[in-house]
Amino acid sequence: MRVLLVEDEVDLAESLRRGLTNEGFVVDVAHDGITGGWLARENPYDVVVLDLMLPGRNGYGVLEDLRSAENWVPVLMLTAKDGEYDQTDAFDLGADDYLTKPFSFLVLVARLRALIRRGAPERPVVLTVGSLQLDPVRRTVTRRGQALELTAKEYVILQFLMQNREKVVSKLEIMDNAWDSGFEGSENIVEVYVGYLRKKIDAPFGLSTLQTVRGMGYRLVPDEPGSPAP
Repeated sequence: MRVLLVEDEVDLAESLRRGLTNEGFVVDVAHDGITGGWLARENPYDVVVLDLMLPGRNGYGVLEDLRSAENWVPVLMLTAKDGEYDQTDAFDLGADDYLTKPFSFLVLVARLRALIRRGAPERPVVLTVGSLQLDPVRRTVTRRGQALELTAKEYVILQFLMQNREKVVSKLEIMDNAWDSGFEGSENIVEVYVGYLRKKIDAPFGLSTLQTVRGMGYRLVPDEPGSPAP
């Protein structure tokens, strides 16, 4: 069982290397993101333990590079950052597990064994609603093969709508998903961003798939090929 450990804390990395070796793993160690990324691309590992805060290139960047290259080696993020947005970003980029420091070595070993038993996962499912596609790994959006440029907020809202395809979601539900709890603005901000999205995902294609359901919220429905806007 071959493991790549990418950890910039030298003492911790050495302690983990010794412990994992005693558990029967073959361990390669890198102390920066650039070296770690290169090793992960060039060698067939069973699992990668990847710290988030790394010199050279952070863990997010290393993970994004791997998934963009369609390298699906299981990755466990190991980090002192435990915020829910940090975890969400890691999973959106294609992480398979997430462990925060300080952690139990026994738990780490158990999770690594579970990831190895599971094996390299299939490519993450691309969200599809009609001709609209959103790739959560590459963070790209296309319609009829044409790339769409969205802001970060537009992307998050669209992803939520696509995850709830053909369901009516309220402004409040969209706000809870796309804005943090400290946001004090009006729900009307959702209308503004829905308008922005329509101009990008519908209007150029003569479609009207992002629908307003009066008094209830919004719904994203699939288009029929070649269907005009109603």
